[in-house]
Amino acid sequence: MRALCWHGKYDVSVDTVPDPRIEDPRDAIVRITSTAICGSDLHLFDGYMKTMEDGDIMGHEPMGEVVEVGSAVKKLKIGDRVVVPFTISCGECWFCQKGLYSMCDTSNPNADMAKAVMGHSPAGLFGFSHMLGGFAGGQAQYLRVPYADVGPIVIPNGMPDEQVLFLSDIFPTGYMAAENAQIEDGDTVAIWGCGPVGQFAIQSAWMLGAGRVIAIDRVPERLAMAGKYGKAETINFEDGGVYDRLMEMTAGRGPDRCIDAVGGEAHAHGSPDALLDKAKAAMMLATDRPHVLREAIMCCRKGGTISVPGVYVGLLDKIPFSAAMNKGLTFKMGQTHVQAYGTQLLEMIQGGAIDPSFVITHRLSLEDAPGAYKTFRDKEDGCIKVVLKP
Repeated sequence: MRALCWHGKYDVSVDTVPDPRIEDPRDAIVRITSTAICGSDLHLFDGYMKTMEDGDIMGHEPMGEVVEVGSAVKKLKIGDRVVVPFTISCGECWFCQKGLYSMCDTSNPNADMAKAVMGHSPAGLFGFSHMLGGFAGGQAQYLRVPYADVGPIVIPNGMPDEQVLFLSDIFPTGYMAAENAQIEDGDTVAIWGCGPVGQFAIQSAWMLGAGRVIAIDRVPERLAMAGKYGKAETINFEDGGVYDRLMEMTAGRGPDRCIDAVGGEAHAHGSPDALLDKAKAAMMLATDRPHVLREAIMCCRKGGTISVPGVYVGLLDKIPFSAAMNKGLTFKMGQTHVQAYGTQLLEMIQGGAIDPSFVITHRLSLEDAPGAYKTFRDKEDGCIKVVLKP
């Protein structure tokens, strides 16, 4: 089959690799009909995520048709259309039983590697390094899906791929980010990052009762999308200090809830801390540029909540923890428990509450993926979300 493979920093190519096969009775094989490039993939492309190996297949936002099932699979059958969550979860361990699917105790075969870095291992993830399982990703013609009765969401006939594809990651990620923000009716919610996750966090904040949503970015196309589809007020951080703008907009109190939908590769306009982060990252003295997290801590109102769906991969420098402690901030974060949200969000789509396809700007073949990574990373050609068709 053809698959998008990682070969090193800034080096990916579409290669011919062996087809996946059933390795466990609980596996299924899915022929991919649509897959997407995620902002998290850029951490691999840019070389910040460790434990990648030459030839690893990338991607974690796939859907397609079931073409083979293991002998223990009961809920799926050949021919089913399914969306595959990026988190791999057994459904049976203590964490899965509590609905904390991204913390599955069973699915990461390289758990000891993750424990050495994090203290405990999260769930295995598709296409996201050997520390998180070494599982082949979904930017390919076929995908092996472990624990196939637990993860995949069966899609009814008549719903196009683009309407449901993002149930694999970014729609539930944005929704969980808004839920983690502990939004109360009428709250002002500030969201840093108007990429795909930020766009769905904006939509979800309204669904959960926000009275006002303020979106922060520097890319005109992203800010325009946040305004048009998300009905958000917008701040271009290149036009001036975000803290001062937010204080002015909230009469000095600050936003009630802040969402960091950027993560470890934040940009900032002329900020000294961001310039230092960039220099350290260039010399590989740091893995993350956490400017947004610092800014959110400073901006959030006393007693407020900071939600972090943005991915971080290492140790963070100069976090103003004294401010967080003295302001009494609550932090909620984590990889998304996708399996906990699939049915609920699918029903929202079916009911017309949201059509997630609004975020798509580029539709390309799998063979175009290497160039698409560069376009997406560099925010060229108005690129916000790329869908690939194997």
